[in-house]
Amino acid sequence: MACILQGAYVSSHRQLKDKDGSEPRPGSSVVVRAVVTSTTLQTLNTTPPRPLKERTEGKFGRFGGKFVPETLVSCLSQLEAEFKKALHDEVFQEELATALREFVGRETPLYNAERLTEYYKNKNNGEGPEIYLKREDLNHCGSHKMNNALAQAMIAKRIGKRSVVTATGAGQHGLATTAACAKLGLECTVFMAAKDMDRQYSNVQFMKLLGAQVEGVNGSFKDAASNAFRCWVENMEKMYHLTGSAVGPHPCPTMVREFQSVIGKETKMQSMKKWGGKPDMLIACVGTGSNALGLFHEFIKHKDVRLIGVEAAGLGLKSGKHSSTLTNGEVALYHGAITYLLQDEDGQIIQPHSIAAGMEYPGVSPELSFLKESGRAEFFSATDQEALNAVTVIKFSAYERLCKLEGIIPSLEAAHALAILDKVVPTLCNGHKVVVNCCGRGDKDVPIVLHRTTI
Repeated sequence: MACILQGAYVSSHRQLKDKDGSEPRPGSSVVVRAVVTSTTLQTLNTTPPRPLKERTEGKFGRFGGKFVPETLVSCLSQLEAEFKKALHDEVFQEELATALREFVGRETPLYNAERLTEYYKNKNNGEGPEIYLKREDLNHCGSHKMNNALAQAMIAKRIGKRSVVTATGAGQHGLATTAACAKLGLECTVFMAAKDMDRQYSNVQFMKLLGAQVEGVNGSFKDAASNAFRCWVENMEKMYHLTGSAVGPHPCPTMVREFQSVIGKETKMQSMKKWGGKPDMLIACVGTGSNALGLFHEFIKHKDVRLIGVEAAGLGLKSGKHSSTLTNGEVALYHGAITYLLQDEDGQIIQPHSIAAGMEYPGVSPELSFLKESGRAEFFSATDQEALNAVTVIKFSAYERLCKLEGIIPSLEAAHALAILDKVVPTLCNGHKVVVNCCGRGDKDVPIVLHRTTI
């Protein structure tokens, strides 16, 4: 079989050996097979982590890379060169800092969730950590996505592109990209799965209001991403492909992580001001990895800070309807890079599922794959029920709890990170500091929440 990558065909994603130990069938590409089992909190640190090795350009251990048709290598290399120039250009960096401050609204607060902290302490005999929220939901357009969208739109204009194309799942990246393009005078085309356009209707209308051309496609976010790549390949001379996910061929994952790393840099600075030290634990939801890497990256070398990623378990890991790539996936080649992937025994992609549209993707960031394999980060999953409808002692779901205790409406993506607090908090002591990345606001999800709950 073959899969479409950026408008061209490449070999299918296959493991190195079949399950019976024989060599792969002819025609399959060679990638490493990794058997991954579900992890529980009781076994968090039973396996000694592997030492973090020096990373080469575009590679994170065995993950990442640039597996694309020859016609795209030159274009991606030019993009990498422009990215590096921008990183070291004082004028560009000053313009970006000003735009992040005055247009996006950075820095975002590190909010002390006192009532949420008290709720968990009451459940655990007065014991428990202090919980803080990194308020990325307060960014312009309501999510962390603007950090990267604005920076890349500025690069697009800098190199003379007149239009931008992108793909979006929950609509948050599409909305951020559309707003950035409107600010900079660029045309914008957004590809989005038809089913996501229905369940994230408000974001679709906002994108159109800001001047974007929104194109619906059959399938899910992965299909929207393929269509966006194809559109870019056909219009390379005038069009810039603005990826919002930390996936794909180098330099795309590195660019997204770099522009999102402002989240962790601020968190580190703010925690030093608030309590004179680093957080003990960082928690973020994981769809493809942009908000998790944004929070984690600044702390990777600080081994005393635990990094917790929460994937979408959907209807349950045994149901086959989930998006828990790092928990249940295998190592394979997908969309131009080696990473973990949801696939069946024949190498066919397993359709991901989550109540949160922004977490439905069969792959994941190659850098997060590396952090998992090295043992530096820990990954768990929360079901739709745990993120939304899991009834607790006072009959609040994870989503409702933040609404009713703190007056904050989170996105369903962020609700997955909040849901894991039920399992993590009882393992922590008084005085520990936990930071949860509230990566988006939840007004886009209100119809789904009202349909699924009895608020």
